Amino acid sequence: MLVDKAEIKVRFSEVDSMGILWHGHYIKYFEDGRESFGRNFNLGYFDVYDQGYLIPIVKIDCSFKKPIQYKDEVAIETTFIDTPAAKIIFEYKLYSKQSGDVYATGRSEQVFLDKNRQLYLTVPDFFAQWKQHWGIVNS
Repeated sequence: MLVDKAEIKVRFSEVDSMGILWHGHYIKYFEDGRESFGRNFNLGYFDVYDQGYLIPIVKIDCSFKKPIQYKDEVAIETTFIDTPAAKIIFEYKLYSKQSGDVYATGRSEQVFLDKNRQLYLTVPDFFAQWKQHWGIVNS
């Protein structure tokens, strides 16, 4: 299982008048997790684009567990979920660096489009090779 961990400190511009993180920023933090994962495991947006593909999000879910507040230090755990389908699936956990309390969990699915924006129904060769490189065998 491939897991990446990133950290963020909640900024004043991200909270509402009660000092609580606006709900849409949870999804932004998932994005921060995907970007960190991509940097650390060579699966960033431009890594994929350079292979001739786009990877739009087609589904994203977020389950809110506990409010995040201004100045909280949040850990973002991003886990790659293998599938034999031509998709990239991640699961997320946002939690307190100090207490370990879970703020939110989520999941996203991305598909492959070629540069003409046509859906790619089979696993691209570069992605199968990427999985093999990281010891992921469910391809």
